[in-house]
Amino acid sequence: MDLDRPIFIVGIGRCGSTIFHRILCEHPRVSWLTSCADWNPAKPARNRWVMEMADWPLLGSLMRRVYPSECYRFWEHHCPGFRRPFRDLTQGDLTERSRIRVRDALGSIPSKKRPRLSMKITGWPHLGLLTSIFPEAKFIHIRRDGRSVANSFMNVPWWWGWRGPENWRWGQLPAHYKAEWESHDRSYVALAGIQWKIYMDAFEAAGKLVPQSQLLDVSYEDLCKDPSVVYGRVLEFCGLSESAIFSRALEGFSLVDTGTKWRRHLSEAQQNILNEVLSQHLEKHGYPVNAD
Repeated sequence: MDLDRPIFIVGIGRCGSTIFHRILCEHPRVSWLTSCADWNPAKPARNRWVMEMADWPLLGSLMRRVYPSECYRFWEHHCPGFRRPFRDLTQGDLTERSRIRVRDALGSIPSKKRPRLSMKITGWPHLGLLTSIFPEAKFIHIRRDGRSVANSFMNVPWWWGWRGPENWRWGQLPAHYKAEWESHDRSYVALAGIQWKIYMDAFEAAGKLVPQSQLLDVSYEDLCKDPSVVYGRVLEFCGLSESAIFSRALEGFSLVDTGTKWRRHLSEAQQNILNEVLSQHLEKHGYPVNAD
């Protein structure tokens, strides 16, 4: 079946997209990918069974605890290369086989009561490839202060920056970023910040491929400050009706902006490096460098 305006939530890792997506999936008209899609990528209809059971009177509360998953095994099964490309994927990377397989697989997932499929993808934006498969898709970009993102990278076990840019998942550094990194004595703090800039550059380029009416930018800081206002915009953008069920669920979440952590975790010298590396991009995306 054809999907009705699938909703893709995109953002770099550690941007807040996980909690954003989980809350959106509390809407009674929204379906999502679960671990079932990863366990059985060739049988996506099993994911639909979970969606159907989520609305059963007795099993509903239990099944709704099957939280959304990015399901990269699922994506890799239907679109080889999707999981760990060294650069952003574009329309030119999409084969007809993958286009058909992705549309067919994702079309099998929504239930009658939950016809709007919502998916989260972190890492490269993938907008060029995804909009080629689903021209009618809605894209929500979750944006977060690059200093918070860089600091968070350095505190998770899966950050590959410690291996150097020759061995991480983001390809070789562009010449100007390589020179910048070397000017900071190959600082890992600088490299984490540069990774955020590489992503933001990629998103800016990919965003030009999507009609602006199908792209919504959401600041994680704004989300934490006033989630009801932000989700009001999100529901309107997605074409989802207001819902008492969703409103009650939203009230049950506690969103805390930990945007000052990077100051506590990094030395003054490291903070200065990060501000110097990110200053122009921070200002461009609405984050004053000298704000408290």
